[in-house]
Amino acid sequence: MTEVRIAIVGGGFAGIGMAIRLRQAGIEDFVVLERAGDVGGTWQANTYPGCQCDVPSHLYSFSFEPNPGWSRTYSRQPEIWDYLRRCAQRHGLGPQLRLRHEMTGAAWDAQTQRWNVKTSRGHFSAALLVDATGPLSHPARPSIPGLEDFEGTVFHSAEWDHDHDLAGERVAVIGTGASSIQFVPQIASKVGKMHVFQRTAPWIIPHSDRATTRAERRIYRALPVTQRAVRAGIYWGREATVVMFAKRPRLGRIVERAAGLHLRRQIPDRSLRERLKPSFRLGCKRVLISNTFYPALARENVELITEKIAAIDGRAIVMADGSRREVDTIILGTGFHVTDPPTAWLVRGRGGKTLAQIAGPSPRAYLGTAMRGFPNLFKLIGPNTGLGHSSMVFMIESQLAYVMDAIRQMDERAIASVEVRRDAVDAYNDELQAMMAGTVWATGCASWYLDATGHNTTLWPDFTFRFRKRTRRFDADAYDCKPRTVVSTSTGTGTPAAVA
Repeated sequence: MTEVRIAIVGGGFAGIGMAIRLRQAGIEDFVVLERAGDVGGTWQANTYPGCQCDVPSHLYSFSFEPNPGWSRTYSRQPEIWDYLRRCAQRHGLGPQLRLRHEMTGAAWDAQTQRWNVKTSRGHFSAALLVDATGPLSHPARPSIPGLEDFEGTVFHSAEWDHDHDLAGERVAVIGTGASSIQFVPQIASKVGKMHVFQRTAPWIIPHSDRATTRAERRIYRALPVTQRAVRAGIYWGREATVVMFAKRPRLGRIVERAAGLHLRRQIPDRSLRERLKPSFRLGCKRVLISNTFYPALARENVELITEKIAAIDGRAIVMADGSRREVDTIILGTGFHVTDPPTAWLVRGRGGKTLAQIAGPSPRAYLGTAMRGFPNLFKLIGPNTGLGHSSMVFMIESQLAYVMDAIRQMDERAIASVEVRRDAVDAYNDELQAMMAGTVWATGCASWYLDATGHNTTLWPDFTFRFRKRTRRFDADAYDCKPRTVVSTSTGTGTPAAVA
């Protein structure tokens, strides 16, 4: 078993950011455990055609690692993945990276006050465990009778089969979420026939993506302050939309009208347009951006189907009305396990209970970072840290500051373990759910923001600068802190060390 001070699970934005901050603080005794063969997280795994971020490039990047060379205002997957690899290389993370190390279990040892972490390629003992596995890392497959016995090819958008040739095939796309609206336009002209199965019509607004100019890139390199100014402008522009989402949902009607005009301009067929009209308030589900999805649906070889899928029979998809569509390939654009990640069953805290058992159907955390019953475990991108309007990298950096200050205080005060108090968790989550009551996410639609109990345990319901303010310092008063013990040379017994 390899002993380290800190074990980070996950090599995406959160894990790489955590590792960089540790190195900047002079802490070298850590490892990054990544199940894939390279860093990048969701940007390494999602390689489907057209994969692109829906947050502007200058904001969807580390504030301490700006990239003046972004080729587009909204970056595409290969460029974001390359950016993360460069960050890891530039900050010398190679010695700490443990690639192809998938976590298979982690358990808190109360006697040693350490985490025992098992991976597919070895065991580690760590004083602190940082769970940096993102919410978009475990693809969700729908429960459709017969899906597992489909006689053609099936794959999820997050596990794109690039070796499979779609040319001339009859293709079914299940789902019309953020991934589907990107890859459908990319493959619509290549397939023979495409059937797009829509459960709920999403709100789609025009995309402002464009290529950046050489002049822009030169200016950003010569005068970094200009890029910081652009980033700040994007940030505050995005923050302004919080009013529409979380404070005054009625203001969303202005954007709804713009989205409706976008639909009318791109879909001349009235019958098709009616099936593409959302039946919920804008923002209740994730707002999507695209200039190409609607035109793809208007193609002669593309069919939009809103009838519920009943089963799959051989090579046919059978609808509730009895109609059938013979297909060769099924592509699942059905999202991820966000509120019920499989990794929650792998981590056992105090008393041997897993994160999933403690959380139940409704996960709760303190500041989205700490869970009762799991000492010295910090979760990045935890419950209620997601955003419907801005960059998750901003939230990640806020949590990184919180965890780094926790480490600093533990060192200065000779603290062996910290565990958030139950009353702190309860008070914080009661506050969150009270804030949710007046938001657009509480207007009645079903979305992946909601857990099995109907609570929104995914999104942060306020301005992000307020989250940053709350995580600027580690509030030890909200935790049970156990001091380190020292071994007496005369008696051989452990006695508490002095605590400042």
